Amino acid sequence: MSELARPETSVTRRTVAAIGRSIRGFVDANRAPLGALAVFGVMMAVFMAANPRVFSEWNIYRSVLTTLPVALFLVVPLVFVVTVGEIDLSFPATMGFAAWIFAVVVHAGFSPYLGALAAILTGMVLGLVVGSIVVYFNLSSLVATLGMNFVLRGVIQIANEGMPIALTSLSESSLRMMLASLVLGVPAQSLWAVAFVVFAALMFNRHRFGAQVKIVGDNPDSARQMGIDVNWIRVKTFVFVGVGAALAGIISTLINFTWWPTAGEGYFLPVLASVFVGGTPTWGGVGTVIGGAIGALTVSFIQTGVIGAGLSGFYVQFFDGVIIILSLIGHRWNQARYR
Repeated sequence: MSELARPETSVTRRTVAAIGRSIRGFVDANRAPLGALAVFGVMMAVFMAANPRVFSEWNIYRSVLTTLPVALFLVVPLVFVVTVGEIDLSFPATMGFAAWIFAVVVHAGFSPYLGALAAILTGMVLGLVVGSIVVYFNLSSLVATLGMNFVLRGVIQIANEGMPIALTSLSESSLRMMLASLVLGVPAQSLWAVAFVVFAALMFNRHRFGAQVKIVGDNPDSARQMGIDVNWIRVKTFVFVGVGAALAGIISTLINFTWWPTAGEGYFLPVLASVFVGGTPTWGGVGTVIGGAIGALTVSFIQTGVIGAGLSGFYVQFFDGVIIILSLIGHRWNQARYR
């Protein structure tokens, strides 16, 4: 009887060992997003303990999911740019500019679908221009994109003299019903944002473009020797930022029924913080789209959580800084520095 049981015991041990190796492999391959998820979990546990009644209701989560997608459309493409070894600080103005084009087209009486197409094309063109200036003029992306942010914002202010554009007609638009209505109590834009994150994650981890982004960010010289057009890959990451910024601008306008000349400005620091809180390091070659999305979720919940926990708004910036620093320290311990 015992001899017959021995083969089964051996098989069971091998199965358990295989499962253990799979789990360790998964953890090793996803240290950054799992670390970001752990930070988010601890933060939410603290908020829940501070005020269980508020954080057990769906309304507070729905309020975050209403605006979170705007940040996700900005954060995810920035992961590509940072991974390729650059930075784009022009995304707030690109978002505002693309949203302006959308608002102008709709305000002129044209279809919102045409306005959305015009906005996305505008974002792509602006991304192409910004990327080309950085790459082909061999400029510092930090300084050049910051300058472009001021240029684009200045054009918006000059053209509109600080005046918003009201778009009340969007309330009955099928585009808004599709992109920014409620689906079973869940904001539709959050579902589209999740789809965008999944698409970008697959492209980052499974597609040739994502592999090329990592190789260029890690070692441009080796990438050239492999036949990769390094400059064009770098430019394409800026174009992707332009597309994401345009989508963010469209969603923001659909939510508010109004375009504001300051659209995008409030996302500057939170979006940058989300990229790094999510576990994408600053030295290039390494990044995580899912981690960036979790970072955006974490940063978006800070203000709501602080207020919901019963503290005044004066504590928000303090907790912003604490959570960002603790996240970076955690990622530094959790993930070896590759370069």
